Formats: sequence, C-alpha cells, structure tokens
Amino acid sequence: MQDLPHVTWLKAFDSAARHSSFAAAANELGLTPAAISQQIRHLEHHLDAQLFKRLPRGVSLTDAGQAYAQTIGKSFEDMARATSGLFGKNRTRVVRLRASISCAALVIGPQLAAFKAAHPDILLQLTTSVWADRFDDEGLDIDIRYGLGNWGEAQIVHLGHESAVPVCREDYAQSFGKGLSIQALAASDVVQIIGSETDWGKLSELHDLELKVTTDWLKADSSLIALQTVSMGQGVTMVLESFARQYLEQGLLIKPSPYRLPKRRSHYLVVNDRARQKEEVRLVCNWVQSLYQGLTLADATPPQDDR
Repeated sequence: MQDLPHVTWLKAFDSAARHSSFAAAANELGLTPAAISQQIRHLEHHLDAQLFKRLPRGVSLTDAGQAYAQTIGKSFEDMARATSGLFGKNRTRVVRLRASISCAALVIGPQLAAFKAAHPDILLQLTTSVWADRFDDEGLDIDIRYGLGNWGEAQIVHLGHESAVPVCREDYAQSFGKGLSIQALAASDVVQIIGSETDWGKLSELHDLELKVTTDWLKADSSLIALQTVSMGQGVTMVLESFARQYLEQGLLIKPSPYRLPKRRSHYLVVNDRARQKEEVRLVCNWVQSLYQGLTLADATPPQDDR
C-alpha cells in the first residue's frame, strides 16, 4: 500500500482544486502561489500522476485530478464535521443505552424521534440484550433491566409496577363464539414466553379460575416475537401490558378478558457508576422515567401474589 501523501500537499491540492487557481489557494491558506505550486508538484511526484493542466491563465484538473479532488474534499469535510461534533461548542453528546429487545422495540424505539427533537445535541446509541444483570460492557451508560432490582450499582430507579394480560386478535377471539371464557383461552393455542411459563397458573390461582392450560402451541424467547406471532392471527399470549400497549392502541390486538396478573418483577433503570454525573445521562434517565410513568400508572399497586 502506497504511503499517504503529506497533509500539507493535500490541503494545497484541495484548495487549488476548489478554486481552479494556485493564486486563490495561496490567498486562502496564507501562502505564496509559488509555495502552492511546489506542494502540488511534490504531490504529483508522490502519486506519479498529473493532477492539474497548467494553462496560460490558471489551471484545470485532469481526469485523475478531478476524481481525486472529490475524495480528498469529502475527507476534509468529514474531518471538519467530526472535529466540530466532538470538540466544538455545540458538540454532540453520546449516551449508550441498553435494554431487552422487547423493551427497545416496543417502549423505547417508538419514542426516539420525540427525544431527538427535544435533545438534538444528544446521540442516543441503543443496543439490546436478552438477559442482563451487570455492565459487562463498560462503554454502556444506562441499562433498563427486568427483575427485582437487587443489583450492585449505586443508582437503580424502579420504573413502576406492571401487570401481564392475555392478548390475541379480535377475529381469533370471535372464533370461539359468544361468551368467550378465560378457560377457553387458556386451553387454546397458547404462545408462551420463555421465563414466564408459570403466568397462566399464577393468574388462575390469583383469581380462582381453575384454568387448565394445554400443551403450549409455541415458545418464544421474547415478548416481541410472541406479540408478532399472535398479531398474525393465531393464538393467545400472556404479556406485559406495557409491551402490548401499541398493539392494543393500534387495534392489532385486544384484551379478550378482564383478568390481569400483577408482576413481582418489573423494569428498573440502572446507571453505570462512572456515568452518574453526566448531564446527558441524567436527561436520558428522566426521559425513560417519563415513558414508564405513562405506561404503568394503571399498575401502581405493588403485587402480592406473583412469586
């Protein structure tokens, strides 16, 4: 691979290419036309290619020079943008947020445009995980975890109590005829979410329903997959109401039964100890808390039966 040319040669070439003039480039860079001409000659010798045609009045780019000028010009623009973004007065601040794939897709993702409009100077980098109980990546600033809140970080914020509810498509519920019962739903094509397989049994015990859950129709490792599956018309799933909210609001799914299961586990906002003092991290935390306040107000009573 050929060594990169000296940056001063490239700067002289970029300026001369933009102005089609060595004199104008010299004026822009605070040099003499002779110095610009010499730097261009050094660059052409280094590349073993002619970049300019010397004309009686001024210069013009050769075909090779034209192609090279586009790349070099863009490179200088990219460097200027990166320098301004990272170190300028209005630099972009980066916050790295991790959540489960269901939380990221169903709670955080739909609201990102609103956050960006309110905080255009903060770049939110959103990554996902299946289960997380520690900051295994020290580059992360914030975790949204599901559990009991018994982790070791200093700043752990409870985002509100939640409930699980059965959901399915309206036409699926109608296929049972009039007087659909929770017992019939539990005995139908149940899409189970791995880690929450006991929810139907707990719902039965809590409300004294005597449900007889048949063999699972499908097991999914995320609420998102379960919701997508039943939204296509087959089966019923028991899922956190906060995750089902947009499907319910859009009319894609319904709650065919009034029964709800308060969950002992819930979502927590966990801040990496090293990032606690950053203003941008605080702003993201406040925003996430506001999202969950709207999602969990109906579930404000601490659960007693989900163990």
